[in-house]
Formats: sequence, structure tokens, C-alpha cells
Amino acid sequence: MRIQILLAWRYLWGRKQRMVLTTLAVVFGVTLLFGLNAMIPAMMESFRHNMVTTAGKVDISISSKSNNPFDQSILNELTEIEGISYYTGVLTKTVVLPESLGGSVNKLTGSSSVTVTGVDLATAKNVRNYSLSDGRFLETDDTYATVIPQLLAEKMELKTGDTFVIPSSEGVAELKVVGILSISAAAGLDEILVPMQVAQSITNLPGKINTIDILIKSGVDREAVVATILSKLGPDFKSGAIQTGEELASALMMGESMMWLFGIMALAMAGFIIFNTFRTVVAERRRDLGMLRAIGASKHTILGLIMVESLIQGIIGTALGLVFGYLFCFGLLSTVGNIFAGLLRVTIGGPVITSANLIGSILLGVGFTVGSGYFPARSAMQVTPLEAMRPTLGSIEYRQNNKRAIWGLLFLALAVIGLLLGNIKIAGLSGVVFLIGIILIAPVMVKPVADIFGRIISSIYPREGKLAQGNLTRQPSRAAITASSMMIGLAICIALMAMITSIEHGFVSYLDKSLGTDYLLMPPSLVLGGGNLGANQGLIEGIKAIDGIEEATSLRLASSQIDGASLQLIGIDPVVYPKIAGLEFSEGNSEKAFAAMEKGSAIIVNGVFAITSNVKLGDVLTLKSPQGDQTYTVVGIAFDYLNAKIATGYISQSDMAQKFNSESDLLLLVNRKPEATAEEVTPALQSVIKDFPTFSLIDSHDFKTEQMDMFKMAMGVFYLMVVMMAVPGLIAMANTMSINVIERTREIGMLRAVGATQTQVKRMVFAESVLLSALGTTMGILVGLFLSYLLVKAIGVIGFKTDFYFPTMGIIASMVVGLVFGIIAAMVPARQAANTVIVEALQYE
Repeated sequence: MRIQILLAWRYLWGRKQRMVLTTLAVVFGVTLLFGLNAMIPAMMESFRHNMVTTAGKVDISISSKSNNPFDQSILNELTEIEGISYYTGVLTKTVVLPESLGGSVNKLTGSSSVTVTGVDLATAKNVRNYSLSDGRFLETDDTYATVIPQLLAEKMELKTGDTFVIPSSEGVAELKVVGILSISAAAGLDEILVPMQVAQSITNLPGKINTIDILIKSGVDREAVVATILSKLGPDFKSGAIQTGEELASALMMGESMMWLFGIMALAMAGFIIFNTFRTVVAERRRDLGMLRAIGASKHTILGLIMVESLIQGIIGTALGLVFGYLFCFGLLSTVGNIFAGLLRVTIGGPVITSANLIGSILLGVGFTVGSGYFPARSAMQVTPLEAMRPTLGSIEYRQNNKRAIWGLLFLALAVIGLLLGNIKIAGLSGVVFLIGIILIAPVMVKPVADIFGRIISSIYPREGKLAQGNLTRQPSRAAITASSMMIGLAICIALMAMITSIEHGFVSYLDKSLGTDYLLMPPSLVLGGGNLGANQGLIEGIKAIDGIEEATSLRLASSQIDGASLQLIGIDPVVYPKIAGLEFSEGNSEKAFAAMEKGSAIIVNGVFAITSNVKLGDVLTLKSPQGDQTYTVVGIAFDYLNAKIATGYISQSDMAQKFNSESDLLLLVNRKPEATAEEVTPALQSVIKDFPTFSLIDSHDFKTEQMDMFKMAMGVFYLMVVMMAVPGLIAMANTMSINVIERTREIGMLRAVGATQTQVKRMVFAESVLLSALGTTMGILVGLFLSYLLVKAIGVIGFKTDFYFPTMGIIASMVVGLVFGIIAAMVPARQAANTVIVEALQYE
């Protein structure tokens, strides 16, 4: 092994340029894989830090399985249970602070949200110890009073005796600060304590709590007490605190899967580059390897030599990729931080490195490198010393390529049939089959593509173009593998741009459908479950009373679970909502669905939930609620703009009030009468909502414009990924051109000896690079068109039904990128070839 390591390192060090370019491919793949997958955990951690209740330590916490509030009278069931020392009811709700009340998404200068915790003053101190640094604790005769943690007091510049104004379902709640908790107190950093009745008034949940905190007696079996409690309370309760934001967490997990996909695709392209490099290395070193075999080296020694080279490059590339991946993630989080903060009112911290991401990136980075070097190494060990001394015969390679091309055409035919069948699972498999088919026929495509584009180049540079065309067709397999690396990058570029174009064309129509109204009364966070506090019925009744208002309706929020999966519930008025807005249906009839919803026990689910839970039209779902299990019939699959990416079900507001204890309006949609003008209605609306600072009055036209701007900003991230996915093609091209120049050192020396100028040699290398990029671009366009149609169909499955738009700009951009990359990739190799010393080149072996 020692001799293999020594020979491998000497060879790599002697070919520094090749080693750098090959290692750079690994670096790029690991950078994308590691960096992108450090981004989602950072978002998750920030979301949970800001939106999830931070509670003190108790022995047992009991909450509803559906994470909804329940009746306070349930506490009576605990009075006779053995083993319980003390218990108390708690009502917690995370509330986003609007900027008008001092809210900020900057952790250093303010608080983006606070957790309002209603405590039962008669029993709270029995369960938790509240240590004060100033003032006093809440007393039984307190009404709108609060005790706040010290760090929050410092951030908000509050002291005892001050008034802390927070949003309320009635508008605002002015809370007098009577005490400040010490840093070591059990309450969370941004958790304010208020009397129970005040919390119920603020949240519009009279007589409701959502958590029971319990202390047990010393020496008692905790598990036995928990079992007794759950048996007494019934199957709708669980051990553990209320969980917030599980629906959004599911959406972020889907995003994490996409990040892994991008990273693995980048590594796959790196694998193409490494495979091509080692394949060329083996071909170039046939005589060297033959000499080693002739002097006694075994087959396994040759195998070990190539594998050690790939292992060294894999380790170096992976290590550098981890470093650059962290920096890439840090930069990306800084770029998208403003978008995330605007949508969710959450500040994103730095990259979060998980053990799965770290270990997975290392294993995949080193594994792809070693795996890509294995097959060329296997072919090297099969070469006998006598064969290694003979020149290679291209006729054998051509026959093998023709056989593979026949299989490739068969795969392409099967892929097209699979796409036309319309089944998304079969279509997804078809995409893989189509890619394999293109790769198999790629070597056969080299000559016709080289002939077509070679004529164009030859018309500009007659001699150099012919030489470049011949060089390319002599090694069709190597050219095909190199072009495949560029093909994947450009195919993804075309597919993503087609998807973006198609979504953009349907974007405005979806906005019009789900938020098609004259006015929107928006909460601080666009994600309805993101800590928004709704209003009671006084707000919408006041709006309806305005002269000039034709209709007004609202969206309400609750949560549930089905078979262990979280489901966000949106409550709508099935009579008024379709008149003002509507849902975009992918399955079912809107009129029939809303009519069934009006009768009760009917639910419309969105595409994300339907596909992840395998739900179909007509299915009967059993939903967890505070009132027990509830059955609903699926009467439609549809989505609205705000909740498209989160697993969501739509039920009637009357059902939501009766079964899920939710009657607060989170978002309001308002229409003017046809004869009323904005100048008349807008001031009246502003007058009504002035007492509800959590709501912003927004003209729908302005909102659409703003959303289109945000959409373009979000798409900018995709465009960045599109460009980055094309970079491995550039690396592959530069690598191949450098190897070609090294391999043809004698040939270039002979050309120079018979009179070829440095400029002519440069032109030959540039022409060959352009021909390679033309091949990669041609293959990329074919695969990209197939994948783009497949992506648009896949989006339709999850509810985003949109027409397919031919990606003209994507194809033009890909052609330009391919041409530019071909020129850039040839710069260093062309200069290297032109500077070849004739005498040294003729002596090269």
C-alpha cells in the first residue's frame, strides 16, 4: 500500500493542473450539498426560537392531540387521581408584535413576538417557582397586569409601572408591568404572564386553556401517573406541551429534500467529471501501466494505485467543500434573510450543521469520487502488458457505441410513452429513463454534431476547424462523457426556467382567484399560523356596517392531526367566500364542494396534503379535535395562495367554532359596492381598523404588485442555482481540454514543427472546446425540454395547475452559456498548447 500511495501522490503532484480541476469538481458538489442542507435547519431553528413557546420545567404537561384549546372544566377530572401533587391550567399563545407596538425582527433591538401565558393565580405558584428581580407577582385582584422576563424588559426598555401594549382580539391590550422575572426564572425569554381571564380575552378563547402543567408526588411512578391521567381524560389528549408550527415544519422538510436533490445532482455531475478524468488517465498511461505490469506489478496493485489517487482527491475536495459550503450557506442565508423575515417575521441565524448533513456530505463526497474512479481502475487492471504496448483501435469502440445507441433509442421511446400516459409516478421514472437513453446515444451523436458545427467553425477557421473536428470524433466516448456533465447542468437550467416561466404566467391568476378582492386586512405574518392574533367579531361587523361595503369575509385558523400527520385547518364561510375570492381546484367542482361544506362535515384539502397523505376525492378523514375524533368527507382538492405549501384543509367556520374552538378572524377580504369609490370607503375602513394594529389595510392591486416583486426576488435564488448547476460543465470542459492538450503533446509538437503558428494551435483548441460545448448544449436542450414538461406536470399534481410554456428564453440562455463556457474552458489549455516547446514535445512519452 505504501508504494501505491507514493506513486499516486507523485503522479498527482506531477499533474497539478489536472488534480486541481478534478478536485474542484468535488469541492463544488460538496459545497452545494453541505451548504444547502445547512440552510433549512437554520430556518427551522429560527422559526422555533421565535414562534414556539419556551416553557418552564414541570413533571408532566398535558395538551390536546390536535394542539387546539380545550374547556377549562377538564381540570376537574384530575382532582381524584393518585400521585398528583399539584396541577394548574395554562393558556399560551405566541403573538406577533407589529412595528407600531415596538415589534422588530431584529433580536438585538426588539422582539418579533411574545408568548402570552395566562396563569391561574390560585394554582400557578404551586407548580412553578417565579423568581422576581423587580416588582411583584400577579395578584387575584389584578386585571390587565403582566409580569415580564428581564431580557424582554431590556429589549423593549420597560420597567415596573410602565404600560406594555400588545395586540388583542379586541384591538389592543394595555398591560401594566407589575413585576420583572429574573433571568433564572422558569418563564421563557419572551414569555409574559397575565391573569387567565385576561389571556382568554386577548385570544378570544373564553373559558379555554391549552396546557395542563402537573407536579407529581415524590417516589411516584411518573409513567403510571401519565397513563392514569390520559385514561381519565380520554383519547383526545397527549403527554407533552402544545406543539406550534408543525405544518410549516413539514413544508420546510420538503424543502430540505429538494436541497439534498440539488446537492446530489451536483455531486453526480462531479462524478461524471472524475470518471472522465480517470478514464482518460488510464488511456494516457497505458504504456506506464503496462511497464508496471511487465516488471511484476499485480492487477490489484494497479487497481489500488488508481483508487488511492481518487481517494486523495476525494478527501481534499470534500474537506474544502465543507469549508466553502459553510461560507456559501452563510452568504445565502444573508441574501434570503429579508424575504424570510418579511413573510414570517422571523430572524434567521447562522448556518446550522447537523450530524446527518456533515456525515452524509463526507460519505457522498468521498464515495462519489472513489466510486467514479473504480470503473476506470477496473478497466486498467484488465489490460495485459502486451496489450498496453499496442496502439488502441478505435473500430472496437465504435462498434460498442453503436450497440449502446440502439439501447439508448429504446429507452427514449419508453420514456416518451411513460410521459404520455399521464401518471406522475411513471412520468418521474420516465425522466430517469430518458436521461439514461441520452447518455447511451451520446457517443453516436458526437460525429453528426461535430460535422454540423464543424462546418460553421471551418468556414471561419478552415484548417483549425477540421483538426478540431477530427480530434473530437477520435474519442467519442470521452467527448460524450464530458458533454454529459454540461448536459445535466444546462438541462436543469432549461427545466427550471420553463417551470419558473409557467408558474409566473399562472401566478397572477392564482392571486386573483384566492385573494381577488378590493381590500385585504392582512396580519403581520403572511403565514397564517405564524404567530398571528385574530380579531373577534367586532371587527368584521364594524366593516360590514360601513356604507359602500358590499361583502366581507374572513379566514380563521385551527390545527388538527390525521394518522399522526399535522394538518392546518382554515375556516371559511362557504356562502360569502366564493363571492369574494375562491380556491383553485385541481379535483372536484367548486359549487358542489362549497354547498357540501355549508351542510357540515365536508373538507377541501390542498394538493400538498393530498399527495403526501395519499388522499383522494370522496375519502373520509378522521380529524383530531378537542371534542373528540371528527369525520369529514373530502369534497375537493384545491389551494389558495397563502397556504399552497403547507398541508391544509378547508372547513366551514361554523364547524371550526363548534369542534375546534376557533372563532377569531385572521385575515379579512372586503369588496366595495360597484357604485362606491375608494375615496369614500378607504377612510371609513381605516377608521374602523385603527383599534386593531395587528391588521394592515392593503389595496389588492398594491398587494399583487408587492407579491410579484417578492416572487421575482425568490426566483432570483432559483436563477442563482441554475447558474451554479451549469458550473460543473465548465469544470468538465476545462478538465477535458487540459487532458487533451497533455495527451496530444507530441501531436501538437509535430504541428508546430511543420509550421503551425501559436495562433493556429490556440484556434484549434478553442474550436474543439466550442464543438464539445455544442454537443453538451444539444443534449441539454433535449433533456431540458423533457424535464421541463415533466416538472410542470408534477407541479399540477400538488395543486399548482398551470399551462406549459415553451422555455424559449431558457434555450437561448443555455446556448449562450454553452458557447461562453466553451470559450472560457479553452483559455488556459489553449495558452498551454500554444506555448509548447517543440523539442520537448517531440521527446514527450
